[in-house]
Order: sequence, then C-alpha cells, then structure tokens
Amino acid sequence: MVLFSLVATHADIDLETVAQLSNGSSEVASSALADSQLVSGAVVLATCNRYEIYGETPHAENLEAARSELVTQISGLSGLNEQLVSRAFSTRTGPEVSRHLFAVSAGLDSAVVGEREIAGQVRRALITAQHEGTASSGLVRLFQAASKTAKDVGAQTALGSRGLSIVSVALDLATDLSESADWSTKKVVVFGTGAYAGATMSLLRDRGCTDVSVYSSSGRAETFVATRGGTALDAETLPAAVAAADVMIGCSGSDTRVEAAELAKVRALSTQTLIAIDLALTHDFDPAVGELDGVELLTLESVRLAAPQEQAESLAQASTIVSGAAQSFEQEREARSVDSAIVALRRHTMSVLDAEMEKVRARHGCTAAAEEVEFALRRMVKQLLHIPTVRARELAANGQQDDYVAALEALYGIQVEQPAAAASAAECPVHHGQAASEQAESA
Repeated sequence: MVLFSLVATHADIDLETVAQLSNGSSEVASSALADSQLVSGAVVLATCNRYEIYGETPHAENLEAARSELVTQISGLSGLNEQLVSRAFSTRTGPEVSRHLFAVSAGLDSAVVGEREIAGQVRRALITAQHEGTASSGLVRLFQAASKTAKDVGAQTALGSRGLSIVSVALDLATDLSESADWSTKKVVVFGTGAYAGATMSLLRDRGCTDVSVYSSSGRAETFVATRGGTALDAETLPAAVAAADVMIGCSGSDTRVEAAELAKVRALSTQTLIAIDLALTHDFDPAVGELDGVELLTLESVRLAAPQEQAESLAQASTIVSGAAQSFEQEREARSVDSAIVALRRHTMSVLDAEMEKVRARHGCTAAAEEVEFALRRMVKQLLHIPTVRARELAANGQQDDYVAALEALYGIQVEQPAAAASAAECPVHHGQAASEQAESA
C-alpha cells in the first residue's frame, strides 16, 4: 500500500481558491472510494486555510491514476475546471506525506505558527473518515501518529504557549480597531456552532465578554449555548442582535451568508462601529460589507498578515520533533510492509513440513520416533527461516521491501497478499456521534 496526499494551502494559493476547491469536500472521500478501484482509502482535511486529501493506493504505479481520479471528483463537486484543480494541488508521496501532516498537526504550517486548533481538526478529520468508512488502516496509523506528534510538540516546546490561534489573533486585531479595549462592555454575535465557534466562545469568555449571542442556520444554537453559555438566536431574533452588536464573528462556513445590502438595512439606525470578523473559509459575510460605512471587516488574510512569528528556538525544537516522528513512522511502516511477506513464507514452509509429517505418520504411526522427527524438523525450519526474516526487516528499512516480495515469488512462487485496506469505524476509540455535523460548521 502506498500513501499520498493532495495539498492546497494558504502558503501556495489564495484563500479564495482554497474555498472554491473545498466546495463539496465532505463528499470527496466517499465518492472517490465508491467510484474507484485505485483509491483504497481517503481522509479529507479541510480548514480555514487549507484543503488536503490523504489517500492510499495499492501500488506505486497507481499513484498518477489515483491522483487523476481524485482531481476529477473534486472538479465535479466544486464546479471548477479539472486543469485548474490539478494545478492548485501539490502532490506528496513517500516520507513527504507524513512529514507534512505531522508539521500541519503541530501547527508549524499554520497562518498563525504554533496554533493549537489545527491538532483538533486533524483528529476530527480521521474520526469523520472512520465514521464514513473511508479511512484505510494505513491512513488511520498516519493520522494517529500525527496527533501524537502534535501532543509531543505541545508538551516539549514553548510553541504556542501564549495560546495563539487564528481566533485569538483576530480578537487582538478587533481590540486594536475598537474605541474601547474592554470586552466586558461589547455585544457579540457568533455565527456557527462548530469547533471554531467553540474556541471563539472560550476566548471571548477569557476576555471578560458576557453578552454573546449565537446563530446557527442548522438550528443547533440552543444545544450549543446550553453547555457554553450565551443566547441562542433564530432567524427572527438575528436581525435585532446584529443591529445592536459591536462585533460579529463568522465561524460556520454555511451556504447562507450575511449580504452587504442586508447588513446595511439592519444597521441603518446603529451609530457604533461594527467589527465583522470572517473566519469561515467559504465566507459567512459578503466581502462587500467591508465597504459599508461604520463597518470594519477582518478576514483570514488579515489574520495571516498580522500573525506574529514564534521564537526561533521553539520552532527549531518543534521541527526536530516532527522530523524524528516522521522518520520513525516511515521506518515502522516499511518494516510492517514486509510482515505479509514473512507470514507468507512461514505459511508456505510450514505447509511443506506438515505435508511431510503426514507421510511420516502414515508410515510409522504416532510413535515417539515420529514425534522426535517432527520436533527436529520444526527446529530446523525455524532456524532456516531466521535469516530470511532478518533480511526482510533489513531490506524494508532500506526501502527495498518490493525486492524481497519479488524474490519470494521468483524462488517459491509465493503470492504475497496485501493486508486489508479498510479500517472499520470500530478501530476508533473516540465516540463520533456528532463528528460529521460539527465538521460542516468547523472552519
């Protein structure tokens, strides 16, 4: 099995293109597995500034065709031209797959370097894939290792120790734009009930903000505020709350958005400045709201430009941890890749031994002599298998496991079966009842 990834991030293309690519992202993995024999597993990581698909295919020679099939799926779901989609994604294979995902999960590839929210998004991406049955065993191990690496970076370095995140930087910018830095006096309306909305509520509470209202087009506001505080809004109460708000924060990325003309009408009698913070990849607020009188619009691009760089020493430490974890993962993966070959060789050898012992028993019966012969033969076979097993591990460590498999086929005619690609949802130790619904409103 071969891992690969398609990556489109803020570092390579504009966020508007990332948002367009992400349209229909929740359906990509299941559609790819349903329509393709080349993609045996897929996990989608879609956040406010990245869209990445991690896949697994049976053989290296299938990589280009598997990539092409995913590009076709994304094109169909997003409505974008296939050539544009293909150019937007960079492709990673081999060790680059784990190295990149581990860096992403640790916050090293974020617009706000060291932010911790991305680690949760990586975990939820795996949970969603397992829930939908698209996570292969190789991808499960990859994402679990990425989450462990993120924890190690958080525990062993000072990276992100100041609690920096996309949300916190956005709130800092809003503070700078406000006439008053006192959040306890501000009225805030939050759009969305996903992961970013939860992080936003927590940070608002830390800053002393108590007048927070929450709107969700999916109707989950009541459940959301029941555990986090705040006032739930519906379509009828939303306009009045927006009219009185000092700050509104978009975290949902839903199909509906606040249009400039609508906001101008609602805010016609308002005298205070409104700060609109749009953290949704697909825009909760019409970009034209920033042109309205009395409205200041902050976007993900604003956050990216304002994000501070973490200390060089912490970054170096984190990078070392990520590199070490990626190397260990690849070594374990290569060693595991020959397990099926080792099992096949042992099964073949033992079947020959069992056949010969049947002949001995048929001729001499179950006598002490026959048992002694069997004991000697099994000891001999174990010794004979020792060196081929050691060599298998050595070759795998050097990336030559395919040579070993080819040798078994050439010498013994042994066909090595690949392990089952799909990992069942039962492998996931986390309850994922609301994972899919939360993903829709997560940035």
